[in-house]
Amino acid sequence: MHKVNSTALPPAIFLMGPTASGKTALAIELCQRLPCDIISVDSALIYKGMDIGTAKPTAEELALAPHRLIDILDPVQSYSVAEFRRDALQAMAEISGKGRIPLLVGGTMMYFKALIDGLSPLPESDASVRAGIEERAVKLGWQQLHDELALIDPQSAQRIHPNDPQRLLRALEVYALTNQSMTALMAHKSAPLPYNVSQFSIAPADRKVLHDRIALRFQLMLDAGFVQEVKKLRQRIDLNLNLPSIRCVGYRQMWQHLNGDFDATEMREKSIAATRQLAKRQLTWLRSWDNIFSLDTFAKDNLTQVIKLSKLHDEQRYTAF
Repeated sequence: MHKVNSTALPPAIFLMGPTASGKTALAIELCQRLPCDIISVDSALIYKGMDIGTAKPTAEELALAPHRLIDILDPVQSYSVAEFRRDALQAMAEISGKGRIPLLVGGTMMYFKALIDGLSPLPESDASVRAGIEERAVKLGWQQLHDELALIDPQSAQRIHPNDPQRLLRALEVYALTNQSMTALMAHKSAPLPYNVSQFSIAPADRKVLHDRIALRFQLMLDAGFVQEVKKLRQRIDLNLNLPSIRCVGYRQMWQHLNGDFDATEMREKSIAATRQLAKRQLTWLRSWDNIFSLDTFAKDNLTQVIKLSKLHDEQRYTAF
């Protein structure tokens, strides 16, 4: 998993890391040394009008290094992993077609995984189909439905315990929607990523330092007008806490604070705690990632290491400029 190393393919660089780890700064440095174009891999930066709480690159940073896939959706809209993969692949092809290097930067690990591993062509959930299955489960019991799954998809039935209704429901739903088993559909993943990808992660070696950076960054957001940004979003009658955009870390807690659910001090504490939890999940993903080079946020030679380890210094057309 996560292995793409054919030297016959055009190069690409993946720069991953937890929130507040210094990804953007390093990416901009890379753009000054190599002909890279940045593609954002962040499920929050896609939204227009959500700049402060997402730590979106500043106008000055974007002038130095334009980012693709930011500010592409209104906050009322949703954006699937499959849509990201489609858009990212299109952007990568355009960049490579110009003889430049796609540099994908962000912390939404599921997006990176979808690019490298591909996606199974599973159907989107259907509320009416799920309701029908759940109604049958109430009448017959989940064990009976598990027995039915064993007949139509024995491999999934072996993986899924009868006492795991969520996964059992999904396997039965997939069959009801497609007349094919989940096992059969998952055997037909997307084509391999057609790039020679060099993968890097960046984070402070000391977890406490990362926590301190997260707290500092949230305070800077507050100083920059985060409260006013969320107040402006709340003026719209079509936005609410059920939307993926408003559930983004920081926005949910600020929204609840402005609802009167808790005071400003608790809002700050909850926001920082939620951001730490996000960083923890990101680091957990990265620890299990294959073929990745780890960089320390404060190392002085990160730029040199990325150029060296990605072997771009060996190709004359990608020499530093």
